[in-house]
Amino acid sequence: MANIAIFASGTGTNAAKIMEYFRDNPNIKVCLVVSNKENAPVLGLAQRNGIEPMVLSRAAFYETETMLDELKVREIDFIVLAGFLWLIPPYLVRAFEGKMVNIHPALLPKYGGKGMYGMNVHRAVKAAGDAETGITIHYVNERFDEGDAVFQARCVVDPNDSPEDIAHKVQKLEHKHFAPVIERLLAMPDHQQNNPSNHKK
Repeated sequence: MANIAIFASGTGTNAAKIMEYFRDNPNIKVCLVVSNKENAPVLGLAQRNGIEPMVLSRAAFYETETMLDELKVREIDFIVLAGFLWLIPPYLVRAFEGKMVNIHPALLPKYGGKGMYGMNVHRAVKAAGDAETGITIHYVNERFDEGDAVFQARCVVDPNDSPEDIAHKVQKLEHKHFAPVIERLLAMPDHQQNNPSNHKK
């Protein structure tokens, strides 16, 4: 059994799809949802799905290694960042090297980095007049959106699309692909999972 922890900061639409996808999976279980916001809707979503919610304080996350201890106690094997807005500290990156992924609402390396999340990304895509955008699922390192990509999916941007239209198209890709890609990564032997070059797309 592989135990997943989801880290999320907001409403949790991707988290919801992941919970649903793995609900009856005999080999993979979502058993913890962590948020940096006490009132994040994703925490209530976790509770309604029978999954433990946890609120994270900035001081504990960055000044101690308490989070790592909490993950070890719960035997977490894999971390999924689903709209989690804090940079992951080095101790956690090292502990989960090759076992922590993030989803980004653009075709990295375009539109990545600090502050590039949610509608900020879609407005930038619209402003640039790009003909396509999409999603990137990538491993997490110590810098925003710079880990090795493991999967990308694309969609067309119509010249008449608003940033909200672009967001809707991208969200459909996120909901379609994120959970199956996680499942595929978890099915790989450990030596492959720790080598990002084995599953670049």
